[in-house]
Amino acid sequence: MKELRKRAKRTQEDLAETLGVGQDTISRLEKRSDMLLSTLRHYVESVGGQLALVATFPDQNAVIIDHLGETRAAKKRGSRTKLTAGEH
Repeated sequence: MKELRKRAKRTQEDLAETLGVGQDTISRLEKRSDMLLSTLRHYVESVGGQLALVATFPDQNAVIIDHLGETRAAKKRGSRTKLTAGEH
């Protein structure tokens, strides 16, 4: 996460102000190895990016999960399928 912030040329203080938290909160977030996807998505969007989660399976198309509840097709090794929450 620190690398994402640095690539966006943002400081911890700057990002903290954007997110409405203290600089210490940003420092702790950047050191975490486990967090909610919603927290990660919010962080990534705050530095100007977009988070996409990709699930891969042997001998099947990859599945992009970038915003639960929305469906979108994309391409990777043939094509990817977007999985909607609750879809099998």
